Amino acid sequence: MSKPTTEDNDELLLSCRYGDLDDLKAYVDKFGADSLSEIRDDNGNTILHMTSANGHIDVLDYLLPLVDSNLLSVQNHARSTALHWAVLNQHLDTAKKLVGLQPGPGVNLIDIQNAKGRSPLTEAELAGWNEGAAWLVEKMNLNTGAEGEATAEDEQDVPDTKADVEVEIKDAEGRIARAKISDSG
Repeated sequence: MSKPTTEDNDELLLSCRYGDLDDLKAYVDKFGADSLSEIRDDNGNTILHMTSANGHIDVLDYLLPLVDSNLLSVQNHARSTALHWAVLNQHLDTAKKLVGLQPGPGVNLIDIQNAKGRSPLTEAELAGWNEGAAWLVEKMNLNTGAEGEATAEDEQDVPDTKADVEVEIKDAEGRIARAKISDSG
């Protein structure tokens, strides 16, 4: 297989941005998948940043098995991840795929802060995207031990009822976000 040029890589990034799955497949057929995880634009954005920012689920479904799962944690020059971009543009299905990829960083993606000190959850709150913020709160690790496991103390505090749960989270800027999680959705 031949080696892609800078122009080929730039075209690939545009294909991911615009959701052109056919061009993406042609690139992989011609150059292979090995270089996909290394491609960046001038701002440090990866193919996952471009795909996630625009909510191209079909492209994401194609790419995720081909790239190293560590690519999900890669931060661009503004220290934003692909999840930040999915959240900024309110693409819930994309956010779910990024967080749910196994093996992958999973819910730890929710805690990564960009250069402004904002996590994806903070970005959702600032955008007023309640659906996304509620989903992120539901998925994130709130009470975990040293290795991410619930502690015995945490298990004693779990109520046996199906009551609504109200959560308050302090973001990096000191603001309080409140979310209500209920069994009824």
